[in-house]
Amino acid sequence: MGMNLEHSSLRSPAWSIPMLQRPALSTRPSLRQITRPSPRQNHLLAALPAADYERLVPHLELTPMELGWALGESGSPQGYVYFPTNSIVSLLYVLEDGSSAEIAVVGNEGVVGFALFMGGETTLSRAVVQSAGHGYRLRAGLMKTEFGQGGDLQCLLLRYTQALITQMAQTAVCNRHHALEQQLCRWLLLSLDRLPSNELTMTQELIAHNLGVRREGVTEAAGKLQAAGLIHYGRGKITVLDRPKLEARVSECYPVVKREYGRLLPRMATA
Repeated sequence: MGMNLEHSSLRSPAWSIPMLQRPALSTRPSLRQITRPSPRQNHLLAALPAADYERLVPHLELTPMELGWALGESGSPQGYVYFPTNSIVSLLYVLEDGSSAEIAVVGNEGVVGFALFMGGETTLSRAVVQSAGHGYRLRAGLMKTEFGQGGDLQCLLLRYTQALITQMAQTAVCNRHHALEQQLCRWLLLSLDRLPSNELTMTQELIAHNLGVRREGVTEAAGKLQAAGLIHYGRGKITVLDRPKLEARVSECYPVVKREYGRLLPRMATA
């Protein structure tokens, strides 16, 4: 069965999404965004001790994160770090010819902009919203000041960074050694872990760009999963129907990442 997903309106040569302006706070929310936003919907912020959390809250800015919005470009200074709540951000490595591949995803378990508090200031990856929603942003200078004070915030961010590095490493291994169907299962599960439902709004073209493969390959792999009753797709939406069977098909890379997040961040519920 062929995959019948609508192509994204964000198509451009060599997967080059322009930096979008920050959307206005009055942007009409989707059904997933009706729940009253709270910084505690981000698991890193929720895991902070009360004193650290209360110190940061006045400086956290609620930010709509629309599909395709570039939060950071390769080699460019970062003015903010972002804590997604019900959105997902894809970290992409972009080659000289404009082609790209996803190296990690960040959702409500983490923060976008680790280079700021790790001392590197910039990174070679590009951060692009792959699932729209909301998040909170914090000015770069304030984040570096808070991190420099040490304590629980610094420890939590360092542990998160180690977990993120594990995800990057396993993504590289999975892309090199495992079948495309297993890569797609891993990608779906990682995305679901960061969303409040079992449905993703995603085009086959965007999935192919994220995985660094041809769209036809994604069509074939997704068709097999649908034929087996694991997912349903159509009109740009993917619904996972049988997560246990999806986990049974995935490679070892997904559980390795999930266990590492659980080991390093035991107070957090998601991987």
